[in-house]
Amino acid sequence: MKSARNWQRQLISSQKCGGIFDVEARRSRLQELFARREEPGFWDDHKLSAEVSQEISSLGGVVDSFDEANQSLEDLNGLWEIYQEEGVAEDSSDYRELVEELTGLLRKLDRLEIESLLDGEYDNQPAIVSIQAGAGGVDSADFAEMLFRMYSMWARSERLEIDVLDERRAEEAGVQMINFRVSGRHAFGYMKVENGVHRLVRLSPFDNAHKRHTSFANVGVIPEIPANLDVEINEDDIRMDVFRASGAGGQHVNKTNSAVRLTHVPTGIVVSCQNQRSQHQNRDVAMLQLKSKLVALMLELHKERVEDLRGVQSEIAWGNQIRNYVLHPYQMIKDLRTGMETSNTQKTLDGDLSEFIWAGLRWMRKQREA
Repeated sequence: MKSARNWQRQLISSQKCGGIFDVEARRSRLQELFARREEPGFWDDHKLSAEVSQEISSLGGVVDSFDEANQSLEDLNGLWEIYQEEGVAEDSSDYRELVEELTGLLRKLDRLEIESLLDGEYDNQPAIVSIQAGAGGVDSADFAEMLFRMYSMWARSERLEIDVLDERRAEEAGVQMINFRVSGRHAFGYMKVENGVHRLVRLSPFDNAHKRHTSFANVGVIPEIPANLDVEINEDDIRMDVFRASGAGGQHVNKTNSAVRLTHVPTGIVVSCQNQRSQHQNRDVAMLQLKSKLVALMLELHKERVEDLRGVQSEIAWGNQIRNYVLHPYQMIKDLRTGMETSNTQKTLDGDLSEFIWAGLRWMRKQREA
C-alpha cells in the first residue's frame, strides 16, 4: 500500500489538473455558444444549429465531469486530513476504502485528460478500420485475426460497437483482410492511434519445427464522413462488381450475389461490403466507405490534418512498424512511438488496450505542437 505521503503528492498534483483540461476556456466557449443559440433565426439554419448543439453537449459533458471529479477530490482530501489528525491506521478498512476511492478518482481524471485531447474535427465520428495481413504468410493472417479480436474486446469494454463490413478468410487460418466499423463516443478519436504496421514475434503454431517467426499486419483507420457532408461522385467513375458473400450470414447471404465491390476508377480505391441482407444495402454501406476514403485522400493531398486521418502509408514489413508484440523469447508489447510497454502480453491481446491508446493520443498532441 502506498504511504500517506505518496497519496498526498497525488492529491496535490490532481488538484492542479484544471490547467490540463483548460476548464475555464471551455466555460467561456460554452457561454459564447449559449448566447449564439439565443440569436434570432438561429434555429432556421439546421446545419449550424446541429453543429452548435453538438459542441454544447460535448463541452458541457467535459465541464460537468470535471466539476464532479473536483468536488469528489475535495471531499476525499478533507477525509484524508481527518484520518491524519485522528491517526487512522493505513491498514484499517476505512483507510483502504479511501485509497480505493482515490484510485478510482485518479483514473477518472486520467480519462478526462484524454477526452480533452479528442478535439479533432472527426474524432467523434465512427471509424472505418481495415486490417490486412502482410509479410509472414499464414502467421500474418493469424496475427490479423488476433488484432481484430483485441480491438473487439477493447471496444466492448469501452461500450463501443463493432460491425464487420467485409472479410476475406485465409486458406489455412486467420484473415487476409477484414474491414469493420467502430461506432460510439469518440470512436475515430481513439482508433486513429492504431493506424500503422504491427509486428508479431512468436513460436509459430503453424511450423512443424515450432520455430520462431516474425509476421506483420497493417491497421488502416479513417473516419466515417458525417451524414451532412456532401461528397459528389460521378457514377461513371464507379465500377460495381457483385459476388456471393463468403462470411457468416445464413442461407440468404451465402446463396445470392448480394456482396458488393466498388472501384473508384480515377483513384483506384476499392471498397466492399457483404454483411447486409441485400445487394442494395451492401452498396449503400460500400458507398459510405468510398466517400469516407475519398475525403481522407483529398485532405491528405492538400496536407490538411493528415495526422488525424490516414497517416503515412508504409509497406507492411520490417522497419515500418509502430508496435511490436513479442511472445518469444520473452513477453513484451512495446509501442515504438510512445515507449509504452507491458510484459503482460495476454492481458493486452485480450483487449486491455486503453493505456496504449492514451499514450498514443498524448504523443500525437506533442507531435502537432512541435
